[in-house]
Amino acid sequence: MILLRRLLGDVLRRQRQRQGRTLREVSSSARVSLGYLSEVERGQKEASSELLSAICDALDVRMSELMREVSDELSLAELAESAAASEPVPAPVRPMLNSVSVKSVAGVPTERVTIKAPAEAVDVVAA
Repeated sequence: MILLRRLLGDVLRRQRQRQGRTLREVSSSARVSLGYLSEVERGQKEASSELLSAICDALDVRMSELMREVSDELSLAELAESAAASEPVPAPVRPMLNSVSVKSVAGVPTERVTIKAPAEAVDVVAA
């Protein structure tokens, strides 16, 4: 189960650490107790909108930016959760082509070279 408070705490911690600031500095600026801010960052406490606003002000970060980052994290977590719950990965997909034309190697022009391989020799796994 995805906990929004944990994602929010992770994003707040990363924002603070990017700025090289301590919990003490941010808690003082936000006028929030050090222990409570620590619990919010660890996802143990739900932060009210007023508290989030104070923390964002202290970090000089727009709440919309914070929430956008949380939303991105939530999307990734949902994808990971649904992938883990889905059926097994399908069998490998065989390539449509069995030859490749090479015009250069490492940026150096070469004569036209065609590499042929039997389709059975090359597997492409769907991601």
